[in-house]
Amino acid sequence: MTHRIVNPERLGVPKGWSHGILAASGRILFVAGQSGWEEGAPGNPPDFPDQFARVLDKVLAVVSDAGGSPADIARLTIYVTDLAQYRAGRKRLGAAWRERFGDYYPAIALVEVKGLVDPGALVEMEATAVLGSKG
Repeated sequence: MTHRIVNPERLGVPKGWSHGILAASGRILFVAGQSGWEEGAPGNPPDFPDQFARVLDKVLAVVSDAGGSPADIARLTIYVTDLAQYRAGRKRLGAAWRERFGDYYPAIALVEVKGLVDPGALVEMEATAVLGSKG
């Protein structure tokens, strides 16, 4: 890993996220907002937990294509259209997270928004990854 998790004791122990990430070196990758459903996609939009898993896969596809892994993600911002749906789906969301990230949690922000660009999208994520130097 090219960075160190920073969780100051005085801020309390985070659960499901980290307070900060210190990047020691490497290349920075900014992952644009990836939505849980795209306008024009065939069929009906999946439910919130399925969109959450789908968008994690999309973020990880960008990171992987740049030569990184889930542990290289230093910051993740999650935009949701309904915080109640997020809370109601926590068990499935946690399972989807652990399947992809294990016990690793980057610095995460969760933001409830009025809407997303793609009709039917319930969640969107953007990320910052710090990838090791290619030598």
